[in-house]
Amino acid sequence: MAHTLKLRSIEPVTHDTHHLVFDRPDGFDFEAGQAIEMKLQKDGWRDEGRPFTPISLPGEAKLEFIIKSYPDHDGVTEQIGKMQPGDEVTIAGPFGDIRDRGPGVFIAGGAGITPMIALLRKRLDDEGTLTGSTLVFANKTEADIIWRDKLSAMPGLTVAYVVTDGPGETVPKQKLDRDYLRQFIEPGSLCYLCGPPGMMSAVQVELDALGMDPGDLVADDWS
Repeated sequence: MAHTLKLRSIEPVTHDTHHLVFDRPDGFDFEAGQAIEMKLQKDGWRDEGRPFTPISLPGEAKLEFIIKSYPDHDGVTEQIGKMQPGDEVTIAGPFGDIRDRGPGVFIAGGAGITPMIALLRKRLDDEGTLTGSTLVFANKTEADIIWRDKLSAMPGLTVAYVVTDGPGETVPKQKLDRDYLRQFIEPGSLCYLCGPPGMMSAVQVELDALGMDPGDLVADDWS
């Protein structure tokens, strides 16, 4: 079933990501970590659906997203970055296999942080602390880090930031290889993974090499 949403507010988060807030439609239910398909109600774009994950919690009155725009693609995300309050979208879903299965190691690349934000917020809401969980968040540069202050301030959460396009002022340049990941991964570790397809494939190879049981990996192919 499709739902129509009206944009209430849009604000920049980083140089190429925006925080969008909609009223949650009646009858729309989802679990933290699940995605929806969004279509802009704008001439020329109504048939162009893209998957995005709400960062809001299922019980909240608002439906919120953090969406990365790619201006050089001349596509849906570029148009989303140009939206104004009052513009409408339709959403369908939810779908996806990322669900809260308990404390673990959350590995995210770029905009793949959005389902992790939803899961971490849920766990914090349920438990009051994120003790026992670690977030490993990779980006191209420090300027690309989404919600850095908020993530770093989450009670009990251990956070490791890395960048790939040269070291930043406070973040090391580091590949997510097995030598790096082994400090976070132990036998029986539960791992959540989301990011660009190439990043996800590469990290899964490294996790396999570290002996992670495939049943302990929570990931989605669409990301």
